[in-house]
Amino acid sequence: MTAPAITDGLIAVVKRECPACQLVVPVLEQLAEDGGLTVFTQDDPDFPLDAPWVVDDTDLSVSWNLDLDAVPTLLRFEDGREVDRTTGWLRGAWEDLTGRNGLGPGLPDFKPG
Repeated sequence: MTAPAITDGLIAVVKRECPACQLVVPVLEQLAEDGGLTVFTQDDPDFPLDAPWVVDDTDLSVSWNLDLDAVPTLLRFEDGREVDRTTGWLRGAWEDLTGRNGLGPGLPDFKPG
């Protein structure tokens, strides 16, 4: 299977079996409200939820193409190229990458992927 084309904006890669990925679900929902977010899910097409911004990557074609080391990984694409990435949940890094303050209220500041 050919990997889907990556569009500009935010890309998150997650899987249900990852505790840090489960932790960031409310953050993904926050970012999805703004638009421009695509979430690729590695092990369950319904995780984090059945939504138009969630894409099945159970064949890992996107994950391999992005050369991921761990999940959750959040990436920013501009002009068809990756310009930034962060792995795991680190509130400051996610806020810097997204340009949005106040992500994940009530979550710990850090959880490794």
